[in-house]
Amino acid sequence: MNNNHWAVEIDDMVKTFGAFVAVDHVSLAVPKGEIFGFLGPNGAGKSTTIRMLCGLLTPTSGRGSVNGFDVATQPEDIRRSIGYMSQKFSLYDDLTVEENIDFFTGIYGVPKDRRKSRKDYVLGMASLAERRGALTHTLAGGWKQRLALGCAILHDPPVLFLDEPTSGVDPIARGAFWSLIHDLAETGHTIFVSTHYMDEAEYCNRLALMYRGKVIALGTPAELKRSLTEHSLFQLETGQPLETMRALEGLEGVRDVAVFGGGLHVTLESIGAAALETAARIREKLAAAGIAVHRLDPIQPSMEDVFVAMIETEERKTERKAS
Repeated sequence: MNNNHWAVEIDDMVKTFGAFVAVDHVSLAVPKGEIFGFLGPNGAGKSTTIRMLCGLLTPTSGRGSVNGFDVATQPEDIRRSIGYMSQKFSLYDDLTVEENIDFFTGIYGVPKDRRKSRKDYVLGMASLAERRGALTHTLAGGWKQRLALGCAILHDPPVLFLDEPTSGVDPIARGAFWSLIHDLAETGHTIFVSTHYMDEAEYCNRLALMYRGKVIALGTPAELKRSLTEHSLFQLETGQPLETMRALEGLEGVRDVAVFGGGLHVTLESIGAAALETAARIREKLAAAGIAVHRLDPIQPSMEDVFVAMIETEERKTERKAS
């Protein structure tokens, strides 16, 4: 199934728990050295897929391979050849930074003659050398995540699975963490990372958008943004966002209105001159409702806009099937 180009391959993989379908016929392939993002809301099936790829769960049907090993028949080989970091902090709080590293070098079977060099590498990579004697529970969240990442790569695995690694970490620490991920990818490691932070998609070479167990889109961030070319996106700012959303509900040419930061993102059904006509209707409608428009300008979509639009499309498909 696997050739030398692919680090991860999934072919029509399904995982059910009773009547619940957690992973619904997922297929994708990740080349070596890529940062592959697995995006989607909580409950989309990301963690279940990763657990199957790590040899921790057996697929109900379909196939998967990691580093050339089959997920169903060679889970032990997979576990020896990967690094895994879960969204739940998995280190020992009552040990020091250095003691955690020493413990995991033993767990991962790092040869004794390489343990010092690997420990020094991890302390340097994670900028933890000056904190090596600190009890782990005294570290801030971002530093704990750095330590967890370091422990996951002590045995220098070719593929690293990171399951929601920045969950609950402040934005500055998230940025620093992603810098470490890029450094690892540049040395040839394949990074398979799940997140529900849409802004983190920009850090990935390619990504899959997961929703209700399915991959609803697959490509580079730029490719996925270009998929919205049949619609226009406008930034709308008023002093009354909720009233604005109500006023625009059902207005001809308006596909969707969503809260984004301190303003609204309005997706229009058209592009070009037709979109500008719709924008003029928006201004008229809001003026009639006594709502002052501070800004209404066309903008480029973010990954969050892409994801919202694709979920809207999926929901419409489901509604059509149900009716």
